[in-house]
Amino acid sequence: MDADDHVIVSGPSIYVYEAPVRIWHWANALAIVVLAVTGYFIGSPLPSMPGEASDHFLMGYIRFAHFSAGYVLAIGFLCRILWTFFGNRHSRQIFYLPVWSGTWWAGILRELRWYMFLEKEPYKYVGHNPLAHVAMFLMFTLFTAFMIVTGFALYSEGAGIDSWQAKLFGWVFTYFPNSQDVHTLHHLGMWVIVVFAVIHIYAAIREDIMSRQTMISTMISGERQFRDEREG
Repeated sequence: MDADDHVIVSGPSIYVYEAPVRIWHWANALAIVVLAVTGYFIGSPLPSMPGEASDHFLMGYIRFAHFSAGYVLAIGFLCRILWTFFGNRHSRQIFYLPVWSGTWWAGILRELRWYMFLEKEPYKYVGHNPLAHVAMFLMFTLFTAFMIVTGFALYSEGAGIDSWQAKLFGWVFTYFPNSQDVHTLHHLGMWVIVVFAVIHIYAAIREDIMSRQTMISTMISGERQFRDEREG
C-alpha cells in the first residue's frame, strides 16, 4: 500500500481505474458468468433428449460457449498483465501484496473489524483497501491463473498431444496423472469463484452505502468520489 492510498478527502472525484482496467473487469465478469453456467452443465449434463442424437447438439453448444468464454478470460488476463506496464499505479495493485509493510497489515486488521461492524467509521482508500487487496490478488490473479491453466490442460485432451494447449499446459498431468483429479479441482474452482462473486458483490454494495465512497460507479466511470468529510 502506498502512503497516499489511505486518504481523508472530500469534494472532487479522483480518477482511479483507467478504461482498459474497467473494460477488463466487466468482460471478465461476463466471461466468468458464462463459464460458471456452462461449466455446471458440463459437470452435470442435462437429461437425455428424445429423438435421434444427430438431431441435437445442445451439449456441443454448451461446450463451445464454455471454451469461447475461457479464451476471453485467458486473453483478457494476458492483456490485463500487459496493461500494468502502461497504466497507473492502481492498475498494478492486484498483482502484488506489500507484505513488508506494517501499515498494510494493520490496515487488514482494521478492515476486518470494519466488515464485522466493530468499527464505527471507515478508512477511505483511493484504490483497494488492504483486505480487498488480498482478496483481489488471490482471486483475480492467482486463482484466475489456476483456472486458466487447468482449463487449457483439460482442453488439450481433446485437442491432442500435438496441440499448443498440450505443449503449454500438458505438464499439469505430470502432477495429476489422473485427469479426473484435474476435472474435480477445476469444477471445485468454479464453486469457489461463485462464492467469491457473491461476497464481492455484497462487499461492493455495502461499501457504497456505508463507507460513503463510490465503489460500483467507480468501476463504470473510473472515478472515486468521497461523499462526506468524516475522518477514517
